[in-house]
Order: sequence, then structure tokens, then C-alpha cells
Amino acid sequence: MKTYKITVNGKVFEVDVEEVGGTVQRPALSPSTPAAAPAAPKAAPAPAAASAAPLAGEGRIDAPMPGTVLDVLVSPGEQVEAGQVLVILEAMKMENEIMAPMAGKVIQVNTTKGAAVNSGDPLLVIG
Repeated sequence: MKTYKITVNGKVFEVDVEEVGGTVQRPALSPSTPAAAPAAPKAAPAPAAASAAPLAGEGRIDAPMPGTVLDVLVSPGEQVEAGQVLVILEAMKMENEIMAPMAGKVIQVNTTKGAAVNSGDPLLVIG
């Protein structure tokens, strides 16, 4: 058994560590240290409306965050490769590249340059 001092956020903790092959014991924290509360699980996002869902074999690309569309780099009918930049989205003064998750043909473009979008808004569909 070895004892170490560990500093976390300015508080010093004494931790006992047992060598491999021995029994496992939980290190004792000092009594003045409150135990951290477990984090509450995050709620799952609401499913998209069925009418907005793409057809079989198509991939809908949604806005990952609210922002303003700075540029749409593809048009309907255009072939795209996986990883190709499709849309530039500005959010919180940063330009974010929205890339194709798969290769395919652009079936539909649902946004325009200068449009304000919310998280989850459909940007385009690849088939």
C-alpha cells in the first residue's frame, strides 16, 4: 500500500493505493470534503417530425447549432464526397464547416446564404 497526496482545485487529499494483485479498497477522503453529487442524466432530444424525414437511402443534414448561414457551397443535383464541406455556418462569432457524412447526390437544399437557422433545422438532403 502506498500513500500519495493529490491536490484537486487547491484541496489536498491523501490517497492510499494498493499494488496490483492485492484486494481493491476505496481510498478514504478527508471527512471535511463533501461528496460530489451525481450528474443528472440528459434528456434525449425530441424526434424530428415524420413529414420532414428523408426517404430511404437519403441523409438529411441538420444544423448542429443555431447560427447564420454564411455560404451554401453545393446545389441540388451535385455529387458530393464524404467529408466535403457543404455549408459554412457562423455561430458565436466562429465559422463552422458542415460536412457531408457520406458520399452521394444533393437531393435538396433547404437553406440560403444569410438565413438564420436553429439547432436541428434541415439544411440539405443527400441521397
